[in-house]
Amino acid sequence: MLLAATALLAALVFLAWSQPWFTLELTASSGDPVPLEVRGDVAAAALPPLALALLAIVAALALAGPALRTVFGVLEALLGGCVVAVTAVALGAPVAASASAVTEVTGVGGSESVAELVASVRVSAWPAVAIAVGVLVVVAGLSVALTARRWPASGRRYSRTRIEAVGPAASDPIAEWDALSDGDDPTAPSR
Repeated sequence: MLLAATALLAALVFLAWSQPWFTLELTASSGDPVPLEVRGDVAAAALPPLALALLAIVAALALAGPALRTVFGVLEALLGGCVVAVTAVALGAPVAASASAVTEVTGVGGSESVAELVASVRVSAWPAVAIAVGVLVVVAGLSVALTARRWPASGRRYSRTRIEAVGPAASDPIAEWDALSDGDDPTAPSR
């Protein structure tokens, strides 16, 4: 359940990142304000790598043992904190977060010059969604870390146990390969 929740939260980070975050009113030479919509891909460009890292943690958690699950749970919580931090920085300075979009439209560069062009800023709900998702990722990560020991063990498919061969080929790996090449099973008991 926590794996599915983490995958869903990573998808929500991608969704929030792809939506409009700010609408800036730029002052034009004619005096009429010109609206400029700034999406999350400009305002918070660090969110996609964080979401991809969350998806990688989902895959790793599916294969890991209890000790590594605890480590991955803590890492997941840290990634959630990073989602919150990236979004909070963009919310704290929307004009600075949108500076590249303003420069692209107006050709004016420099944070002070860009700030002079912005008459007002409207914030959409998507940054708040990103912060809420980041907090939920922190909670999910801490839940993984705290419950990792109670999860069922992963299958033997991924374990590194070795079955010892019986018979004369048991101590010689080359002889085992030769036996396989000849069509014999080196692990079968001798007759």
